[in-house]
Amino acid sequence: MPPVARPGRPFGSVLTAMVTPMRTDGTLDLDAAVALARHLVEQGNDGLVLNGTTGEAPTTHAPEKAELVAAVVEAVGDRAWVVAGAGSNDTLHAVRMAEQAAAAGAHGLLVVAPYYSRPSQDGVVAHVTAVADATDLPVMLYDVPGRTGVRLAPATVERLAAHDRVVAMKDAAGDAFTAAQLVATTGLAWYAGDDGAYLTVLAHGGVGIVSVVGHVASAGLAEIARAWDAGDHARALEAFRRVVPAVVALNGAGFQAVAAKAALEVLGLLGNRALRLPLVPASEEEVDAIRAGLRAAGLLVPEGAHAP
Repeated sequence: MPPVARPGRPFGSVLTAMVTPMRTDGTLDLDAAVALARHLVEQGNDGLVLNGTTGEAPTTHAPEKAELVAAVVEAVGDRAWVVAGAGSNDTLHAVRMAEQAAAAGAHGLLVVAPYYSRPSQDGVVAHVTAVADATDLPVMLYDVPGRTGVRLAPATVERLAAHDRVVAMKDAAGDAFTAAQLVATTGLAWYAGDDGAYLTVLAHGGVGIVSVVGHVASAGLAEIARAWDAGDHARALEAFRRVVPAVVALNGAGFQAVAAKAALEVLGLLGNRALRLPLVPASEEEVDAIRAGLRAAGLLVPEGAHAP
């Protein structure tokens, strides 16, 4: 059974969009995935998103996706919400992904606007509705026009929010003013989809974050959440500023899966930084920059120093 949902937070408050660990030959490494999931929950995540973009969903396949969900649910599903991506520009494929995720034990679905095809807003509504109707799982919408090529118009979000199972939004559209309006008009639980927008989303009535930097800074994100809930906005800002160098290191180049795996390898949480083409592992120069960002955020002890 999933954790008990808190009012207004159907998927928790701190979720990491988890990478999919792989062996150096490109095969799925379930043992590493389970170990990483347990670590992230211990560090403060009350939710995980699997099989999203950072999880290399475009290049993993149906049996692998279901195996990953089942393994992570078994490992941490009583302590954290496990949300599975059901994103495709082929609606029938997205429906099958949703059904397979539900059968594997997922607690919710992440549904992105169809990418590449650039459908009309009516097409987006029809697509999301078909996926939401495919299971009994609650749905988090995902608006990321920089990847999909199509943005969810405010009227589209309002139409989709009327669906009984559409309960949340992962917002990576970069429009705080529109987000503030939609939080008020739709009643959706609003999650930051960009690490840098976390405090902004909270300030406009949001409830949490689906994060990349959470791979290395979950404790910091959880501290932000606790401080904000306590009304201590100065402490939340201070905690946010501490993780900023890591946010830049993992998001600055726009290759989040690449940077996240490299950071996890640097910290000894993954044994390698293997990815599937067309993504290629971070270069040594890129790893050096990531290492510097982790060090600046206090997440990596400099050589020769002692851990506090």
